[in-house]
Amino acid sequence: MAGRVLPSLPQYRKDGVTRRLCASVHLDEAFAREVDHRLTGDRLTALGLTLGINFVALARHARAALLRRETLDRQLAWLFAALILSLLVAVWGLVEGRGSVALVGVYGPLGILGASWWLVRRAEVQARDAAQEVFRNPDKAEKLAAPVEPEAESWLQEHSLKRANVLPYADAAALTNPFVGSGSKIKEVVWQPIDVSKPAEAPNGGKLTILPFDAVDLHTYIAKEMEGIAGLQGLRAKNRLYVLGSNAYMLPELLPDRTARPRPQIPRQFVQAGLQSPGAGMRTHLCLERVGEGGRIIVSMYLRAILSGPSLTWEVASYAIPPLHGRFYRVDRLPVAGAERWRSLFRHATSRTWPELRGAVGRIRDRSRSRRTAEKALTKLRRDITEQHWIVDYGAHDSLREWIGDWSEAGYAERIDSQDFLFRLQQGVLIATERFLKDHHVDTSSFDKAQQIINTQTYNISGDITGNSNFGNHGQINVNGQQGHGGPGQGGAQQPQP
Repeated sequence: MAGRVLPSLPQYRKDGVTRRLCASVHLDEAFAREVDHRLTGDRLTALGLTLGINFVALARHARAALLRRETLDRQLAWLFAALILSLLVAVWGLVEGRGSVALVGVYGPLGILGASWWLVRRAEVQARDAAQEVFRNPDKAEKLAAPVEPEAESWLQEHSLKRANVLPYADAAALTNPFVGSGSKIKEVVWQPIDVSKPAEAPNGGKLTILPFDAVDLHTYIAKEMEGIAGLQGLRAKNRLYVLGSNAYMLPELLPDRTARPRPQIPRQFVQAGLQSPGAGMRTHLCLERVGEGGRIIVSMYLRAILSGPSLTWEVASYAIPPLHGRFYRVDRLPVAGAERWRSLFRHATSRTWPELRGAVGRIRDRSRSRRTAEKALTKLRRDITEQHWIVDYGAHDSLREWIGDWSEAGYAERIDSQDFLFRLQQGVLIATERFLKDHHVDTSSFDKAQQIINTQTYNISGDITGNSNFGNHGQINVNGQQGHGGPGQGGAQQPQP
């Protein structure tokens, strides 16, 4: 019935993944440090695609978490020094027979331990409160933490999916696919060729004159029309130039400074050129990305129209990224009130005070040493690039969103939605192609025959995905290019590493 009025069911937040990750950096130091290094660290390699994550918000919260952690370590380092001094005073008082001094030296460590316990507990309270605030607050996540360096913020803003139109990919990825960070491969195929050289029949007899077009025109049409044709609200469609990492220096617009990071944006003429006449390890693809409910799963389809002579073929590659790993759901289970919260904080502070106090100096030293080592290596690499004319790989190896995904978290709804997205994308591309050809007065009889073959191709996202396997027709898993039935032990779960 048209115009039916029904109640609204609760919906996942569109920025749910960003909020969950921003909360997690406050609760997981290793993750916060990795995020800070990836997003704001000095580097030469490209940053993977955002894929549903607000990098600015995540970078801000990661930095806030690390500043809190480093402040705690500095405080504990001073207290540890005071503890050692108190023990030395106690020993001296006993040796010299000065009981009052020895007594002070005995009670001093108890006070220091008490102060350390309080600091550890306070830091955990602040971390949990910050995690709860960003996870549940209706305000934008990026407003709930202080900005990082202006240069880093600007760079991260440019990496928005709405802006980034170029991505250098690591040389190692050239052996598999350039779409680094897009998740598990579902399908790679070149569709049946379509003859686009024959003009369509005119309504009153005779032949129409074919209107000239090129691959850029076709890509532009698909990008504009796909959301409505496929019925996928929120579909992201963008032409993006993929560049082999070691060839990035050949394109000054991408890499104006060989000792700095590649730019995420270049003039669109170069993106179009990568479609019309691909360069050295440089090809343009139409990237269709659909984020599922709450960002739990992401399906991507990469298209490239190949117009050669009288025929048109579509290069098609499909990928999926699973939901977040279980480690990012800790914020859901934090006790927030009453005796339960008090006991949880008491247990945390009591069990962590001595390890935190004893290791504070070592952690500060290790961080400083690691920072100096990284800076020294990067300085040497930059010198070699400048003086020795080294050619280096500037390409991204993965994306943050892919790195933290886990197929064991994908349920029935995510698998079904993913298949629906892929079918809709495939059908949408076919419908849009047919409309485009008809608009340009091309006879579509060859297209009709090709479509019958293309429509037999299926997408299967199996419930027992265990790794980066390739999924082909009828539930078969393509491992190293050979078709075979999937089973236990084919691939390991992709777990995030600290």
